[in-house]
Amino acid sequence: MAEATLSPAFGESAGESRPDTIEKVVHINRCAKVVKGGRRFSFSALVVAGDQQGRVGWGFGKANEVADAIKKATEASRKKMSQVHLDNATIPHEVVGEHGGGHIMLKPAAPGTGIIAGGGARAVLEAAGVRDVIGKSLGSSNHANVVKATLAALTALRPKDEILRSRGKTPRERQAL
Repeated sequence: MAEATLSPAFGESAGESRPDTIEKVVHINRCAKVVKGGRRFSFSALVVAGDQQGRVGWGFGKANEVADAIKKATEASRKKMSQVHLDNATIPHEVVGEHGGGHIMLKPAAPGTGIIAGGGARAVLEAAGVRDVIGKSLGSSNHANVVKATLAALTALRPKDEILRSRGKTPRERQAL
């Protein structure tokens, strides 16, 4: 996995006040096409980008060169960024995310635990800014499906206030109990 901080070179003007976005290359795939003169290789890249403050997105790019594929995927991931609800350095509650054959379970963890998750799930959680969480991939190990399932789980998170309101209580009632 590679990590880089992007500068305004990727289509942003230098005057924009946007927090630093990190990108993580989750997977690079090489595809070969056999032609008369030999093999032609093309590459695809799966990239996760986030600001480590609750915004995260993923992108997929294809090109004949690795660098171009990563650049395309990075641009796509920055366009698809969405906000997720976090509770300090962890998630507010246990959640299961699904996409295709990929299933992932995420549980909040005590401070200092770190990110206990592998592969694509770890990249998404780090980019989102989660520091303490326990994750387990339960389905397919396909990188794209694990990343999308993790994002589905993170977007399904709701803050404690919203859950209490849906139950007809106010946050003050809960603190008084």
